[in-house]
This record gives sequence, C-alpha cells and structure tokens, in this order.
Amino acid sequence: MKYLLDTNICILLLGGNVPVLRNRVEQCDEGELGMSAIVFAELAVGSWQGKLPALHVVDAFCRWVPVLPFDELSARLYAQLPFRRGSFDRLIAAHALSLGLTLITNNERDFADVAGLRIENWTL
Repeated sequence: MKYLLDTNICILLLGGNVPVLRNRVEQCDEGELGMSAIVFAELAVGSWQGKLPALHVVDAFCRWVPVLPFDELSARLYAQLPFRRGSFDRLIAAHALSLGLTLITNNERDFADVAGLRIENWTL
C-alpha cells in the first residue's frame, strides 16, 4: 500500500467528473490504494443523511479500495498533532502517518501544518 485516499477524493471518484483524478487512480497497481476507517465513516454518515454517494456505491467502492482500521498507533500519533476542533482531518492525517502512506487530497491547506505528512493532489 502506498496511498491513503482522503474523503474528498473518494467523493470525487464516486460522483465527480475529474478525468485527471480518474486517470491517476487508474495508473495505480492493485493494492496501492486504501481508505481510512475514518474516511469510510465520513462517507457512510453522508450517505445515511441522503448525500451522495449512496451507501451501496460506497460499499462497492470498499471492495476495490480497502478500508484500513484505525489502530492504537494512529491514536497515539493523533494525540501529538496540532489540535483543530471538530476535524476528522487530524484523524486521517494520523492514520496516514502511522501507516507511512502518502495522503491523496485536494485540501492540502487542511493538512499543511502536519509535520512529516506526505500529501499529493491528484486533481490538478
């Protein structure tokens, strides 16, 4: 595994028309992409609230991009990050750090202050 997909990237993949993103994802080998359990939670909450993507679409996506458990190391790293109230981004950043993965996001600004976090924006 090399890359952890942020929530906004998953939403764009599942419902947006962003050819550059789709092309970049298609260049990845099987097993290079994963999503945090935190990302899955965000997608599921949105689905249950009637937002897109629908839950059955999220479930199908999870068969292609596995959901990775948020573990104790992730929690310990989260505790050391600069605090931002009410943000799942810190949990996702900690998860990427704990697994040594590059976070794929189009919200680079939200993660810019996380030391050591590798981020890439595949929507540009």
